Amino acid sequence: MFNLQIIPVTAFQQNCSIIWDDDKNAAIIDAGGDAERIIQFIESQNLKVQKLLITHGHLDHIMAVEPLKKHFNVEVFGSQQQDRILFERLPQICRDYGFPEVPAFLPDHWLQEDDIVEIGKLSFKVRHLPGHSPGHIGFFDFENKITFSGDVLFKNSIGRTDLYGGNFEQLIQTIRHKMFDLDDDFIVISGHGSHTTIGYEKKTNPFLNNT
Repeated sequence: MFNLQIIPVTAFQQNCSIIWDDDKNAAIIDAGGDAERIIQFIESQNLKVQKLLITHGHLDHIMAVEPLKKHFNVEVFGSQQQDRILFERLPQICRDYGFPEVPAFLPDHWLQEDDIVEIGKLSFKVRHLPGHSPGHIGFFDFENKITFSGDVLFKNSIGRTDLYGGNFEQLIQTIRHKMFDLDDDFIVISGHGSHTTIGYEKKTNPFLNNT
């Protein structure tokens, strides 16, 4: 059984996703902030956190990672190593956005194309999804037809490409070749806003229909 709780965090309303199997083995994807809220939910459900997963290194997806790592005594997986500078410059980036400074850190494990990440009975295949950030990745569960793909594809929109390492043409190619090859009923949990499906975006997304 696949279980999911989305907790929008910080002023960015970033979707922190908590996933778990029927044995309550859990992972936290993109812990962008509000660590205490995340901890409260996990402990209220008696979940057993196994891993912290990161799609990319932007501050709104990683500001609560280190407190949660220490609290649950688990390791951090992702993103891809081309995002390294974003992790290293995290204190300055926090200041630039007016957030309290968060110390720099690096993931315990960088992830690459086709890596497999397991959380109890759940299994995710990693795809490298550059364009929004250089080392952006997504976690794809092909059995349950759901992907946690961060800020790549949104309902009727796409991720920003005006930040460090962003590239519009690369992002469009990423979506066309590494997301639009999925079945139409594949669910996309985006980094912000509501979920969508591959089929819906193929039909309606103006950024993909006009390129």
